[in-house]
Formats: sequence, structure tokens, C-alpha cells
Amino acid sequence: MRSIPVYLHRLIFGNLLLFFSRKEIVEWYKKCLLEKYADFSGRARRQEYWMFTLFNVIAMIVLSIIAGILDAVFGSDGIFSLIVVGLYYLAILVPTLAVTVRRLHDTDRAGWWLLLAFIPFGGLVIFVFTVLEGTNGNNQFGPSPK
Repeated sequence: MRSIPVYLHRLIFGNLLLFFSRKEIVEWYKKCLLEKYADFSGRARRQEYWMFTLFNVIAMIVLSIIAGILDAVFGSDGIFSLIVVGLYYLAILVPTLAVTVRRLHDTDRAGWWLLLAFIPFGGLVIFVFTVLEGTNGNNQFGPSPK
């Protein structure tokens, strides 16, 4: 079995470390996870939502790789992957719902729109709403987060 060349390993993990060393993405993640863990009121900027989402996607990929390696080493038929990724997903479920509701509020939509994610293609509608620019100035959910 061939191993990853050293230069490729440094390129991948060096850039990953450089990405996470950016204070901005970590600050947005901490804000959503620690300061606004279950805060479903107010508004969230696109940057807050997408930085939190991007951090979670990358964290899930890294955790999946680590859990996959542990599964291969211990021959556990995916139990490490299930436990590690499942626990992380449970830990971020509430803040993910909260930041998504706040993002919908920024586009002047109620959090109930999030229920669209449970029907086919409803997630695509939610995706479009999260990409749209928020309303300028105050709206029914509070002042502009900018």
C-alpha cells in the first residue's frame, strides 16, 4: 500500500491548519456555539451562517477520516465512525438550527420556513434563502446585524 507523499501531506494538512488558524472562522464558530447556542431570536448575517456551516463541514470531514482510520485499525465495522460523527452532529444540532433560524430572520422570514427541509427539494429552498442578502435596516425580527 502506497502512502501519501510528504509534500502532498504537508500541502493538504498545512493548508487545513492555515485555514483554521484564521481567527475569523473560529470566532464565528465560537460565537454560534458558545454565545448563541440556543438563541433563536434576532438575525444572523450570511457570513455568520456560512462560516459556522463551513467549519462544521470541514470538522465532519476530518472527524470522519479519523474515525475511518480507527475503524480500519481496530476492524470495528464502522462503529467508531458512527459514534464520533453522531456525537458531533448531536452537539451541533441545536446551534445549527438556531443560526439557520436567525439567518431566515435576516431575510425577513419566520423560522417556521425551516420545516421545508423535511420535504423533497425543501432543503434547496432553504439553501436559496440562506444565500440571499438580508433585509436592509430593521425588520420584524430586530435590527440589522451588520
